This record gives sequence, structure tokens and C-alpha cells, in this order.
Amino acid sequence: MTAMRGRATQMWTRLGPRFLPFADAATPEFPLSRMLRLSLFQITVGMAVVLLNGTLNRVMIVELGVPSWLVALMVSLPLLFAPFRALVGFKSDHHRSVLGWRRVPFIWFGTLIQFGGLAIMPFALILLSGDTDAPPLVGHLAAGFAFFLVGIGLHTVQTAGLALATDLAPEEARPRVVAFLYVALLVGMVGSSLVFGRLLATFSEVNLIRVIQGAALVTIVANIVALWKQEARDPGRRAAAAAPPSFGESWAALQREGRWGRILCAVALGTAAFSMQDILLEPYGGEILKLSVGATTTLTAAIALGTLVGFALAAQRLNVGADPYRLAAYGVVAGLLAFSCVIFSAPTASPALFQIGAVLIGFGGGLFAVGTLTAAMSLGREGQGGLALGAWGAVQATAAGLAIGAGGIIRDLVSDLAGRGALGPALVDPSTGYGVVYHIELVLLFFTLVALGPLVRPIGTRHAQSPKFGLAELPG
Repeated sequence: MTAMRGRATQMWTRLGPRFLPFADAATPEFPLSRMLRLSLFQITVGMAVVLLNGTLNRVMIVELGVPSWLVALMVSLPLLFAPFRALVGFKSDHHRSVLGWRRVPFIWFGTLIQFGGLAIMPFALILLSGDTDAPPLVGHLAAGFAFFLVGIGLHTVQTAGLALATDLAPEEARPRVVAFLYVALLVGMVGSSLVFGRLLATFSEVNLIRVIQGAALVTIVANIVALWKQEARDPGRRAAAAAPPSFGESWAALQREGRWGRILCAVALGTAAFSMQDILLEPYGGEILKLSVGATTTLTAAIALGTLVGFALAAQRLNVGADPYRLAAYGVVAGLLAFSCVIFSAPTASPALFQIGAVLIGFGGGLFAVGTLTAAMSLGREGQGGLALGAWGAVQATAAGLAIGAGGIIRDLVSDLAGRGALGPALVDPSTGYGVVYHIELVLLFFTLVALGPLVRPIGTRHAQSPKFGLAELPG
């Protein structure tokens, strides 16, 4: 019996790193149990993102009767803080607290701010809907303040939390750990969207208050559990004689690596290209291809499937020393094919071609995210982990938010012009507005390739700085 148990243990030991998700991200210094606990902060960030960009978007327009332009303005407010993620990361790199922590104070105060925004949000939304005797301006200011607080909190928590993960993990495992946390973000988004949909199936203002304030409670409890005994106290940091460098000096040092400007430019262009269609793909399927609500909701699963395939390919290629810039470029090429499929699905009336395009969007976006994250992390020097991750996250979040907003505006303007015949009789078609957005995304992808081109090393040379990814390296 003992021999059988020994053989079974050996079998699972051999099986684990190859088939068990995230097994290869764990290390003796940073075991999987501790990593899973830390990942709770990404779960709460994902929950907040879904609440702001998905659940409340629909609730405000449909159930509360808030004008669409005002909803778009409120949802965009959290993006105002996204460019400051690099500064948050830099400050957490050099923070000297009385207790000897660097990252924990930023995660804790970010959690409190996020909790405060969620706590007052349902009442602010009720004021915004006009169900009050107060002047409309009160509802506008209250809702805007709540959304902005949540944005400050989630960006601060995520930036400092990812930096803490890089501190805890050994250097060779850092990309895998950070990528694992991005998978936790995806899990939080998918899981919370299902829970919110179920809880708000029967809408009432009281139910809305319960759901949002329940999310606030989950946020603060989960983040406390995530932080518990993660960062070691080092009071000696406060007594350090050397003054920390300024943000400008640290940024200049990062820029001296020679590739940062081009990398961030590629991240901005590529993220915008893959994100502009985010709020248009389902309406396109319903309005142009006449797909049912059930059929269009499967697009999320299709994109997720493509992303997972992209992650698997990235894991295999980076483990054999593939160039992350070339990998990102492959993702861009897949995006070119993806949007071509989506565009041609309308004249051919082919839902199958449309679904293929959705899968390829996820596949290309996954490859691009893995490649650019790996490249950015490989250029970050010791003591600059927070700044490097903050810069990457700031550019990605800002570009995605601006692109999503621009996509909706461009689609509406072009559709209005086409419907009035201002663009000529050949373009009087409901698909014209969508098609213009998809063609803009193709142009952005071509410019992304231009930005990546000089960074790609010749085939046959090994990239010494490229961190290896296993099955766990799945940034969202």
C-alpha cells in the first residue's frame, strides 16, 4: 500500500508542472497557497471593472433611465487616474513607512478608497436617476465622485499589488507570477459578471444597494486576506541615508534602456487596436448579422477561447527562448486577419466567419499582451519593478479606455452620416459605421507593426533577457 502511494505521488509530481495550471509559477520562496491568497486583490479589481463597465452600464441606461452620454461620461471617469499608475508604482518602489513597508500602505489605502466609492455609489446612482427632490447637479456630482473614487482605488491597488508580487517572487519566476495574477483578474471578471447578473435579475433600488455594497464588503475583506503577512517589515528602510531618486530621474533611467519609448508606443497602438471593438462586437452581430441575444453572448466565450489558445502558444514559444517582440508581432498579424474576417462577415452574411474573427481577436490580443508584458519586465532594472509595471499598466489602461470611447463615438457619427446619405448611396447601410471602426483598427495594427519592427531580433539568435513563461503566464 505504501509503495502504491509512493508511485502515485511520483506520478502527480511529474504531471503537475506540465498539466496543472500555475504549478510552474510557484517557488519555495513564494508557494502556490501564498500566491493564491495574494491573487484575491486581482479578484476584487476584476469585480470592480465588471461592475463599472458592464453591470452598471446597463442598469443606468435601462432600469434607471440615465442618458447614454451621461453614462459614458461616468464610466470614463476612472480612466482619468490611469496615467498616474506609473507614479504610484514609482512611489511604492521608494516609500519609507514607519512600519517598514513599501507596497502594503498603497494597497491598503487604495482598498479603502475603492471601498468608499462602492459604499456611496448606489445612493449616488439613485440621485442620478432623478428619484429625488435634490437638484440634478447633486446626482451628477455624487455619481461622478463615486466612480472616480473607485477608479483611484482599483488602479492604486492593482499597480502596487503587482509590484508586491514581483518583490515576493524570485527573479526568474516574476513574469510567471505577474501573469498568474492577470489570470486571477480574468477569473474575477467572469465570476463576478455571472454573480451580478444573477443577483440583479429582478431589479429594484434596494437590490441595487445590496449588490453594490456587498461588493464593497467583499473588496475590503478579500484585500485584507490577500495582504495578511505578505510583505516583510523592514524598519531599516526608513533610516536609510540615501535620499530616493525623483520620479523624473527614475523615468530617465528607465528610458536609457533604449527601447522603452518604442515599447510603450507599441503597447498603446496595439491595445487601442484590439480594444476599439469592445462595445461594438455584440451589437454588430445582432444588428448586422441578425444573431439572437444568446448567440451574441457566446462571443465572450469565443474571445476567451482564442485568448487561452494564444496563451498556450506563448507558453510553448517563450519556454524555448522565443523573442517576445516577435511574439507580439505575431499577435498583431492574427489581429489583422481577425478584423478582416469580421468585416467580410457582413457582405457574406456569414455568422461562422464572424465567430472565427472573434476567436482570432482573442488569440491575437493574448499573444500581443504576453509579448509586450514580457518585454517590458525584462527591461525593468532592480528597484524599478513598480515603475515598469505601472508604466505598462498606465499605457494599456489609458489606450484601452480612449479606444473604447472613440470606437463608440466614431460608429455613431458615421452611422448617422451614412443614414442621411451624406456619404453617398453606396454607403447607406447599417454596417458602415461598424466597418469604419474596424478599418481604423486595421490601420492601428499596421502602425503597431511599424513600432515593433526595429525591436524584433533576427531569427536564429537567442534573447538572453527574455523571461521564460510556463502554463501560468497568462496576462489579461
